[in-house]
Amino acid sequence: MYTIFINNNPVYLTNNLDHKTEENFMSYEHADIFLNIKKLENNLLKNLYLYHIDLDYLYNNFKNKFNIIEAAGGVVINSNREILFIYRNGVWDLPKGKIEKNEETDKAALREVQEECGITGLKIDRFLEKTYHIYLIDEEYIFKKTHWYLMFSEFNDELTPQIEEGITKVEWIPEENLTKVLVNTFANIKLLCLNLQTS
Repeated sequence: MYTIFINNNPVYLTNNLDHKTEENFMSYEHADIFLNIKKLENNLLKNLYLYHIDLDYLYNNFKNKFNIIEAAGGVVINSNREILFIYRNGVWDLPKGKIEKNEETDKAALREVQEECGITGLKIDRFLEKTYHIYLIDEEYIFKKTHWYLMFSEFNDELTPQIEEGITKVEWIPEENLTKVLVNTFANIKLLCLNLQTS
């Protein structure tokens, strides 16, 4: 199953009929995709299940209806078990950004974290997962796929937010204080952090 967020409301792409009893379950072939996306965007729907027997077909056909942007970012942890967060446009987030042409995803993740946080000495531990969300820019819906990596750093100097990217703060947040950021962040970031805690 794929989980794709629109205005923090999830679209579940599934090939499992066990979800048939869920509210807002629809056959993909009979669903008006953009009408339902507009409803999710405006909080007229809180979720949507789209079903097709072939999950790969469902995912690829769905995402290809949009302009696709690929990004990469990092969940950075230090020796004090603190996680590196940025504060951008009034919301807590994890550092990430667009992958440049011909750039490898792990290299893009390292570059974006360094640029957005003013940090050095990053080391990738492993790939974590991909997250997906859809948003509107200039009347066009964008499908954004972000590749996330678990990283470590012993960086102890002052962190420098990338102001030109709308970032006003960069902070190490102790794991036990994650509630501070999870109450004011995006649904896919919450999901990523929860998955990390349970892995």
